[in-house]
Amino acid sequence: MVALSFLTLLPVGVTNPTDAEISRSRGWYPFVGLLYGAMVLGLVVLFAMVPPPFVHTVLAAALLVVIPALVNRFLHLDGLMDFCDAMWGGRTVERRLEIMRDSRVGSFAVAGCFCVLLVKFAALSSLMSYAAFAASLLAFPVISRWSMTLLLTAFPYGRQQGIGSAFFAGDRPWLATAIALLTAAGVCWLCLGVVGVSILAISSLLTLALGLWTARRLGGGLTGDCYGATNEIVEAFSLACFTAWPGFGQPPYLDSGYGAGIVFHYLNWLAPQAGWYSYSP
Repeated sequence: MVALSFLTLLPVGVTNPTDAEISRSRGWYPFVGLLYGAMVLGLVVLFAMVPPPFVHTVLAAALLVVIPALVNRFLHLDGLMDFCDAMWGGRTVERRLEIMRDSRVGSFAVAGCFCVLLVKFAALSSLMSYAAFAASLLAFPVISRWSMTLLLTAFPYGRQQGIGSAFFAGDRPWLATAIALLTAAGVCWLCLGVVGVSILAISSLLTLALGLWTARRLGGGLTGDCYGATNEIVEAFSLACFTAWPGFGQPPYLDSGYGAGIVFHYLNWLAPQAGWYSYSP
């Protein structure tokens, strides 16, 4: 519940959680990502019921980007914009941290946000024609939320106070991280088999590399903006990987073993190109 309260607008009844509860909530981040994926998949089903069908329009892909951002209160996009301004607009550690605290946005923030949203929009538009479209929608938010858990555990916090400081007040952070990893790996395996797990592994390496680069530029630690920015970057990256993976989306490839994405087989009929919807002229 704490993870849902922190990452969404859902009224889950959580008020004033303790620092220990906030710290443990990282273990549930991939589960929250799965709920996001289910929401996006539900939107696709609704769009497919709207003629001519609406689901094949570019506006539908745009709404698949916009609506989840609304649900998480633009929290991660705000972090991405502050991150871009600080990383490319500050010349010293002190200046970068100061920029992250500034509520104003600059040209780096706008450009970075535009690029990430553009990649997500283009990837979602492309995935509409893939047989594994439905299973991909469940997997990519799980991968991105896992990236935040990974950063929280692998790198220290860069401020004495701030939105992320509570995550370092609890005990046994590796237990919550292990739960998150098992959840993310399990969802990716069940959804997309070896492809899903491979993209999870590649995204994890990207997360660690990005975290290391960022920590060096911020004096050895990360901030709350870094976590949100990484979530957005990994979302765009994982979606791009799904569209670019050789042979991905073709049933013969996914049926070739390695777990084969059990969920893919059950959700294949939900893909827009499967033709489960029909309209009378």
